[in-house]
Amino acid sequence: MKKVLSALLTGAMAVSMLAGCGGGGSSAPAQSEAPAEQGKEEAPAEQGKEEVPAEQGKEEVPAEGEAQAEGTGKVAIVTNTVSQNEEEYRSAETMSQKYGDRIVHVTWPDNFMTEQEQMITTVSKLAADPEIKAIIINQAVPGTNAAIDKLLESRDDMLIIYGTPQENPEDVAARADIILQPNELDMGPAMVEQAVKMGAKTFVHYSFPRHMAQVLLSARRELIKEKCAELNIEFVDATAPDPTGDSGTTGAQQFILEDVPKMVAQYGKDTAFFSTNCAMQVPLIKAAVEQGAIYPQPCCPSPYHGYPAALGLVSEEDSAVEKMNIQDIVDQTTKSLEEAGVLGRFSTWPVPVSMMITVAGTEYAFDWMAGKTNGDLDMEVLKAKMDEYAGLDCNMSPYTDDAGTSYDNYQLIMMDYLTYGE
Repeated sequence: MKKVLSALLTGAMAVSMLAGCGGGGSSAPAQSEAPAEQGKEEAPAEQGKEEVPAEQGKEEVPAEGEAQAEGTGKVAIVTNTVSQNEEEYRSAETMSQKYGDRIVHVTWPDNFMTEQEQMITTVSKLAADPEIKAIIINQAVPGTNAAIDKLLESRDDMLIIYGTPQENPEDVAARADIILQPNELDMGPAMVEQAVKMGAKTFVHYSFPRHMAQVLLSARRELIKEKCAELNIEFVDATAPDPTGDSGTTGAQQFILEDVPKMVAQYGKDTAFFSTNCAMQVPLIKAAVEQGAIYPQPCCPSPYHGYPAALGLVSEEDSAVEKMNIQDIVDQTTKSLEEAGVLGRFSTWPVPVSMMITVAGTEYAFDWMAGKTNGDLDMEVLKAKMDEYAGLDCNMSPYTDDAGTSYDNYQLIMMDYLTYGE
């Protein structure tokens, strides 16, 4: 596998912040779709019902450990805890249920920003197991690079896959064989265009300094501002409390609940709201629905992210995946938004991209171990795994930095929007 470059690219900004969308804890976000019942007949589509492709986001899970991947060896999956990002955690559980003891699932500490020695210990233990041939880290939070550096001191034979990294792109690309991440840059202009389609005249961007220290997130904000100017809508750069600050997650959420009505009173109902933090999605959706505003997407685009808890479809303590598959959640979300009179003003991506990264990455790793890929990075096989999970064509493109350097192993993902009510 790729060894650490002897000299990393210089001049890169050091980033020290929470995971782009996982920091501060999420409120029961996304899960994978449960398999359809065998032999169940499909009812005719109801008028106004949002349809997702039949196989979209579907991961058929056999009895525990029943699936047998070719080749030998294990895949280690490192995720955040449920309190940080449930989608990633549950996606690893799905793979554990499918492949049994060929999956080793461990988690980062909740306070990963202050427990980076524990992160190194976690990865070192995985490196000590010679049966582990691949490692998937989703999310690759700050401190992941240091942990992988330690792993590479003893193992240069492992396939390393990062999901949604939060350290400098150049440094990440020097360590991981494959990096998968939503296209944060293209997502910026796309969400503004989506907001305008839904009637937005103002776009409010909530974030805080830790997130704006991240290269991709800060660059995306600039692209959002540029697109707003191009489409002649007002851009509002709003600073929210950091969930890791003195007020904590509760204080940050309360700020959103109180600030959105003020913004709507100032700018009107045709105001679109976006936040860079997972923990803020539930209060942001709640407040936007109550105010009749516009919400183009969660920070981690997914039908599960924020919507179920915000609309009361499940409690914030419950797991949406254990109660509803993707079509169920889309249908119930549509019904709730219709009852609130805001259909056509809320949207998301049609499948949980964070879960797709884990599932597609794991399936790719097993193919790699079985010698079914052309080297460490086989884009044809990788894209096929992504498309298979999504049930649609995933747009993938390599990350290119400001100097024009393209990183083929750093793939960015984009999808079309699912607009509730269309």
